[in-house]
Order: sequence, then structure tokens, then C-alpha cells
Amino acid sequence: MTKATASAQIDPGAPAEAGPTMTRTSPYAWLLLITSIGGWLASGALVLEKLAKLADPHHTTICDVNPWISCGEVMSTWQSSAFGFPNMFIGIVAFAITTTTAMALLSGARFGRWYWAGLQIGVTLGFAFIVWLWSQALYSIGILCPLCMIVWAMMIPMFVWTTTRNVHHGVIPAPAALARALGDWGWVIVAVLYIGVIASIFFRFLPLFVPSTM
Repeated sequence: MTKATASAQIDPGAPAEAGPTMTRTSPYAWLLLITSIGGWLASGALVLEKLAKLADPHHTTICDVNPWISCGEVMSTWQSSAFGFPNMFIGIVAFAITTTTAMALLSGARFGRWYWAGLQIGVTLGFAFIVWLWSQALYSIGILCPLCMIVWAMMIPMFVWTTTRNVHHGVIPAPAALARALGDWGWVIVAVLYIGVIASIFFRFLPLFVPSTM
């Protein structure tokens, strides 16, 4: 195998027709599109509820269920505006960018290494932010926001498979064994993260699920 051929195989802008299914262009683009639309719709609903809450402080949001499940109560905390403005506006912009990226890939566009590196940074920062919000919701605020949880759910596979895709294509330098492992175990990693989040919610709000423990 020539050096030029080897280089072409890890070109981050080339069609991902070899390797694990979810690192290929079309499957990855569909995953990115579905998670982006899901996150954007949840963020959009949060924006509408936030605006309604600002107009009427007594407004009851669509997910105000009880003292433990309430988007409205979470919106009143400082964590909901961590950067000085409502967090959901970040989601509106960020998920619009990833949606556009997915649509471009499905239309046949190819991006350079710099673009994939930038996407990786953005997705990683987004994932780190939702991990922080998850920890705050559970262990500081003590209230769950269902719409926020949809965003969490969308970010997990987006982060795992964007990272796996970029490792597989050499955007993130890594040993070949690691690239293969991530490709083979990607969905397992996603499942473990989902189970971890669900378990943390269950045990943190155990009285809600098992009234006898109150």
C-alpha cells in the first residue's frame, strides 16, 4: 500500500464507506440529523415556555407536573442562564448548525479536517455542558425538566458517534485498536450512558418512584 493510498483512507472529508456502519457518511449524517432536530425542537419549546414565563410569572409550563418535575421551576434558577442569558438559546443555535451539517452531508458535501475538528470541539463542549446541567438538576436544584432531558438524550449519541467518527477518520489521532473498539462498542457506550443517567435519576428521586421510601 502506498503512502498516498493510506493517507486517502483516513481523509476526514472522504466518504466513510469502510469501517463501522455509524462512521460512514450516510448513517452518521442521519443520526446527526435526527438528534439535532430532536434537540432543536426541545430547545425551541423551552424558548417559547421561557418567553411565556417572562410575560407572565404565573405561567404554567407544559411540563410542570409536580414539585419534582417542573420546567418552570428549573427556569427560575441561575443555572438556567449560566452565561447570562437562557441556556435554551444556545441549543437553538447549536442544533441549527449540526442540522445544517447533517443536511449538507446527505446532499453530498464533503468537509475538511478543520471543519470536523471544529464540530468535535463544539459537540464536546455541548456534551460537557449537559453533563454539568444534569449534575445541577439532580444534586443542586433537585428538580427535573423533561424538555431539558430530551436535549440530554439527543446529545449522548451525537457526542459518542461524532467522536467515534472522527477517531476512525484520523481527525482525532488515536491507535487503530482504539478506533476499532469505539466503532464496535459505540452503541454499547451510548446504552451505558443512558442507563447511568436513568439510574442516577431513579436513586436521586427514589421517593417519587417508591413512595414508601419517603
